[in-house]
Amino acid sequence: MTSKERAALRAQANSLEPVFHIGKGGISEALIKETADVLRKRELIKIKILLDTAPGTPRELADALAQATGSEVVQIVGGCIILYKENPELDKEGDKSSGKKKPAAKKTRSKPLSRVKAKRAAEERRKRTEKAIVRNRKTYTKKNSSK
Repeated sequence: MTSKERAALRAQANSLEPVFHIGKGGISEALIKETADVLRKRELIKIKILLDTAPGTPRELADALAQATGSEVVQIVGGCIILYKENPELDKEGDKSSGKKKPAAKKTRSKPLSRVKAKRAAEERRKRTEKAIVRNRKTYTKKNSSK
């Protein structure tokens, strides 16, 4: 898996809710079976590890689960694992009607602002900042003068 593919999968996984929680029971045969079933249906899943009670580190658990299910570890952040396993059958269905998201195409950059517009925008930002500073000074002096 290339780094760009991994980045696209991480972006898609941001909105996912964890499907399973791994706690003191660790990785059991039932968890492996259910994870494999869900990977067949979704391809990309998020699993939460309860760090206080889990029998191993997130990396160890992720590697063991990925090896048992034949999937790839996309990312491990804290107690969250993201797994991916491609399903060719799901891709055929996704092309037709399921609306499955493909990795986003590279966006084109918008035109840079003209020099005049850039100067105006910078001037407006500076004025807003100065107003905020004056406002904050007034509230600060009011609070401290009453003490």
